[in-house]
Amino acid sequence: MSEVLSRIDDIRTQIDQLRNGRTPSVLGTAAAASAGSGSSATSASAFADALAGTSGAGATGAAGAAGGLATTPSVAAVKGSVATGSGATGADVVSGAKKYLGVPYVFGGESASGMDCSGLVQTVFKELGVSMPRVVPDQARMGAEVPSLAEAKPGDLLVAKGEGHIVIYLGDGKVLHAPRPGKDVQIVDNWYKDSDLSTIRRIVPATGTAPASAAAGASAAGASATSLASLASSLGVTGAGAAGGSGSTDLMTAALQRLMSGGAA
Repeated sequence: MSEVLSRIDDIRTQIDQLRNGRTPSVLGTAAAASAGSGSSATSASAFADALAGTSGAGATGAAGAAGGLATTPSVAAVKGSVATGSGATGADVVSGAKKYLGVPYVFGGESASGMDCSGLVQTVFKELGVSMPRVVPDQARMGAEVPSLAEAKPGDLLVAKGEGHIVIYLGDGKVLHAPRPGKDVQIVDNWYKDSDLSTIRRIVPATGTAPASAAAGASAAGASATSLASLASSLGVTGAGAAGGSGSTDLMTAALQRLMSGGAA
């Protein structure tokens, strides 16, 4: 029994691995230690399933909201991640940009009286509550990078090689931009190929993915917490109603300790 219980401290440190979707080998050891009893072995399996289910429901929802790209709860645009804090989506970016159709190109402009390509981008995101830098080279470093045009979604930003021009992708092979002096903000067929681009950036989550993914993540987390609490209660662990946050970690450890003690006795 003492040999089995000595693993509890290791289990505490390895629980964090489960939150990232990895299953430490210690769970297999726990199940083996409990193999002397049919009911204990069944409980070990159920515990492992509940524990694995608790690990990562939130991460799955966040990733889904951004099309699998890294996310941050920030409201402002950030380097390397999709900003979810404003609640805006790519559809909002497209809708906001279309309000400026027909506005004349003015170098350095940022208003309905005239704007350039980066001024248009900054203004559209500002109106959605998302802070963006002013010039193309800085805008090209915001958000998460989309690997290719085939994976681009409405609201993503396409940055030309040389970072001298930026356009808003609308989907269906269309882009919206402020072209050059003498032209107005307009929608045209996307003429860029992947080889023409410096980068494609996603600043806010793609169209229509955030609500569904968040709901799915919440549902999965709730189901896992209920399963874990039920299992802990069946093992005689008190406080089974507190399966959440740090309480979830304590409950998992206590339940596994009770399970392992029973198997080693």
